[in-house]
This record gives sequence, structure tokens and C-alpha cells, in this order.
Amino acid sequence: MFKFLLVFIFLLTLSCFTCKLFAQDTQIKGFIDGITTYQKGQVSFGFEEQDLFITSQVTDRISFLGETVFKFSPSSPTDFDVSIERVVFKYNYAGNHSLLFGKQHTPIDYWNDTYHHGRVFYPTIYRPLLFDANIIPLHTTGIRLQGDNLGDIKFGYDFMVGNGLGSTDVQDNDKNKSVTAAIHIKPADGLQIGTYFYSDVISKGAIPHGFTLPVKYQVNQNLVTGSIAYFGKKFELLAESTFAYNHTDSLGTKRTSASYIYGGIRVTDKLVPYAKVERINYQQGEIYYHKDNVTSFIAGIRYEISYLAVIKLEYEYDKKEIEGQINKITAQFAIGF
Repeated sequence: MFKFLLVFIFLLTLSCFTCKLFAQDTQIKGFIDGITTYQKGQVSFGFEEQDLFITSQVTDRISFLGETVFKFSPSSPTDFDVSIERVVFKYNYAGNHSLLFGKQHTPIDYWNDTYHHGRVFYPTIYRPLLFDANIIPLHTTGIRLQGDNLGDIKFGYDFMVGNGLGSTDVQDNDKNKSVTAAIHIKPADGLQIGTYFYSDVISKGAIPHGFTLPVKYQVNQNLVTGSIAYFGKKFELLAESTFAYNHTDSLGTKRTSASYIYGGIRVTDKLVPYAKVERINYQQGEIYYHKDNVTSFIAGIRYEISYLAVIKLEYEYDKKEIEGQINKITAQFAIGF
């Protein structure tokens, strides 16, 4: 019995040693933010999203990223929806070149590909309005080739083929595939300049993400975006312009433009006053997007208690063609844990 116990302890010790040799590095993090708004004489309290963020280094070349969001359901005053935002398998096949597969943020502009749902990292409280207007596809499920920090100018590229708009996370709704191509450079610390292209054929009857009604006509869509981002020790600048060209056989090609510019200045190590101006303009006859021309201005201040605890206070003024004028004050406390 004693010999058996010694053998068992030896095998258990050897097993634990082997586990340590091949143990994967898995991290689970979370993000959440609480908000207070004042609009039309009414004060409201709430929170936006609770984000569960998982990363795992399976081997020296294979990694995994998963992101799940719990957010308020507009269909019920007390219920919350669960959304699988990202499921990404990554294979680093050579140097800084990788192959990614799964549901990903579409690499079509700086904001969409840089900031996930951890709002503690946002320079402002909310994303630019072009996201709410569904100007760009937020997610794409497919295969992506990626390279980063190549050469002296830190050149980077993304090329992705995936399911088109109107598809589910597990099946494409038609034979057409979306194509995304992007390149960027980082010629100086904190500076990134990029250009992005997206193309898809949206079938008649499809209901893309964020839409409530099916598309009436087949739409051939091409998106072109240019961006410049600089986040230095003293100044912050982020400017992007997206041009959407939607073509239908009946109405021809209609162009929608969406641009914003954000600027901030770090007056102390923790305090950053900032402002953002945004404009979305739809061409007459646009039938794919919900046409509501808008000009938006925000002024705010961000206080960074720590890397994972931030307080922001914003005033927002929107002038919309259909909804009219909107004035709102919002305070946010965002954390990571």
C-alpha cells in the first residue's frame, strides 16, 4: 500500500509538472459603466453594458479571444440581452503576420477596430453617431489575414473575406461574400494613419444588423474610409471620414458621407478636456439607410482615476433633419475589473 501511495504521488507530481509546462495563459476581464443623463428637464440613471472579455494564449502561435456583452433589452423594462460580440481564433504563422477566423470587428475604420465594448477606454462617453446610423458593418464573420508593425514605418494590413450583411453568425444568407481591405502606418509614437475599403452585395429581403425592416432592393455597397489618430502625452486627435456608395438598379448610386473630428488636451496627468464635431449627410434618394441628416457637437471632460477607472462629463447638442434638436448632459463612471 505504501509503495502504491509513493507511485501515485510521483505520477501526480509528474502530471502537475507537465501541466505547468503546457499550461495556457487565460485571462478573464470585465468592463461596465454607469451613467446619469439630464434631458428635457428629466434626470435618469442607468448603465450601458456589462462586458465579459476572455483571452487565452493556447500555444506560442495559437490564441483565442472571446467577448460577450450583457445589455438592456428594449423589448422589456427589466430584461437584458446576451450578445456574443467576438469569437476569434488567431494563428501567428510568421513573425507579425497572422491568420484570424471567427466573428470579428470589421477592420473598416480606426474606432471600430480599436475600441471594443470596454467603454472605460473610449475617449468620449459614446461612440460616434455613424455607428448608431448603421453606416458601417460592426462585425463580420469570416477569415482575415493581418500584419502589424512591419518595417520602420510600422506598416500594417488587414484583408478579410466573410459573410455579408443580413447573414447570421453561423450562416451566410446568400452566395455573395463581403470583402474588407485596410492598410495603415504608424510613423511616430502614438500616430496612426489608415485607409479602409469594404464591399458587399446586400440581397433583397435581407435584414442587416441594426435594421428593423427588410431591404426592398438588392444593394451593391462600397465603403471607403480614411482616418488619422494621434494620442500623445499632451494632445489627442482622432478624425475619420467614411463615404458609402449604395447602388440599386432602379435609382443608381447614392452617396452618404459621415465624418467626425475629436480633439483633447491633457492639462494634468489625469484631466483631459475634449470636444467632438460630427456630420452625417445622406444624398437625396437614399433608400438603404434611414435618412436623417445630422450635425452633432459635444464638449466634455475626462478624469482618469486610474487606467481602469474613468469619470466623464459631457454636453451634447444634435441637430437632426427629422428628430429636430437634442440637448443632453451625461455623466459616466466606467471601470474595468
